[in-house]
Amino acid sequence: MKKLFIASCITISLAISSCSNFLDVTPTNMGDSNTSIQTAADAKVIMNGLMSKMANVAYYGRNFPLYADAKGGDFTIASQGRGYDYLYVFNHSASSNPYSGIWTQGFHTLVQINNLLTNIDKLIAAGSTENFNTYKGQALTARALINFDLVRLYGKPYNMEKSALGIPNVTKVLEYSAQEKRISVEENYKQIVQDLKDAESLLPKSKSDGYFNFFANKALQARVYLYMNDYDNSLKSAQEVIDSKVYTLYSNENWVKSWTGMFGTESILELGVYPNEADAGTSSLGAMFRRKGHGSTAILGNFIAADPFLAKLKKDETDVRWGVMAYDEVGTTHLGAVYKYSGSTTLAGDKNSTANSTAVNIKVIRLSEVYLIAAEAALLKSSPDKALAANYLNAIRQRSPKLDVATSGTITLDMIADERSKELLGEGHRFFDMMRWNKSITFDDDLGNISTTNRQKTIDRTFFKTILPISLDEMNANPAIANQQNTGY
Repeated sequence: MKKLFIASCITISLAISSCSNFLDVTPTNMGDSNTSIQTAADAKVIMNGLMSKMANVAYYGRNFPLYADAKGGDFTIASQGRGYDYLYVFNHSASSNPYSGIWTQGFHTLVQINNLLTNIDKLIAAGSTENFNTYKGQALTARALINFDLVRLYGKPYNMEKSALGIPNVTKVLEYSAQEKRISVEENYKQIVQDLKDAESLLPKSKSDGYFNFFANKALQARVYLYMNDYDNSLKSAQEVIDSKVYTLYSNENWVKSWTGMFGTESILELGVYPNEADAGTSSLGAMFRRKGHGSTAILGNFIAADPFLAKLKKDETDVRWGVMAYDEVGTTHLGAVYKYSGSTTLAGDKNSTANSTAVNIKVIRLSEVYLIAAEAALLKSSPDKALAANYLNAIRQRSPKLDVATSGTITLDMIADERSKELLGEGHRFFDMMRWNKSITFDDDLGNISTTNRQKTIDRTFFKTILPISLDEMNANPAIANQQNTGY
């Protein structure tokens, strides 16, 4: 059977099942879906499945955050050939290492989201008295996040060339034979913002562990507006989250321990990963950053913190974030192994009574990031407020007790950038930050004597491989997209 673009392999009742080869599966029709969703309880089951799919190893469970950290300059590799080093050396092409699993998982999840939204709208139009607001808001916010992630992978930065091609805009249930084309980055962002705005009033203003709520939506708005250089709206959205007091920053005493527990006071959006569901074991995100051989001979020591990153932490030996760092294979004094997603340096996990150091929940949005977004937006907005920016930055900078506090006279974007680097290490931000800031990335190739042929030691966002290729399989499946390949591939 010929494969066609993002064809649905599901009925909506299969939303919680695995379907990694969905392009090869006989499609179903919407009639099956219509009989599967009748109540809000049904919609909740579907959302459970969607959140599980977002935690899958092909997306937030590993591949997406790993991409941003492996390419951002804060990590390096001690040796090639251990797995995923092609990310670090930018060895991508349409037919070799295209890293297309995120595209597949993302669009597959979008198919299910659109099925859910379509059926909710049909039931409401038919006079249903069920309250679907929360689930519609969650689905719209999820769609916005997935599209935001995909356009950052496949499209140029918004503030570089927003007229460049982004991704297909899929907001409805498609016929199996549909062949959608890519649209501009600007159009993608317009849809992302629209979905977020449409969703915000539908969502609860209370903690919703493992799900999108009003504040996850607002935090995502703050992040999206920041990437658009819309600093006024970014700050406004961030402040709604901060000022609500629903979430609170960890104290210095509790910051390290926070990684050993689920759904802490900073977790605005956290995806559940469990030993019997979504756990990638020794191929998990946490395993990618752990010291070689620690806990299992299958742990390969894939990535370690680069020396330039460690130099930032070394400015204060009392920085609490040293608590998730441990020695790596370079030597007992080289603290380049990162243990956030192992729970602790002793592999405590985060499941308490059933500790499992690979099934650690993924923090997609933390309050720390929102404070750093607020600091950056306040500094760069049309009428800068440097004092406010310094206050927000200092709320996170105090995790380095010996560093001078920022003031309205000393605060700079570089200070905020360094704090984002230290606070969000291993959480999937650095590469995208460097691209939107239009900063060069210099890789620590010397530590592992890495010889590269696919990139220079220093790159910037004009390098064509800073965005992924459309895979050969996708172009074969969808001829409409075949002539929309990213330049250089």
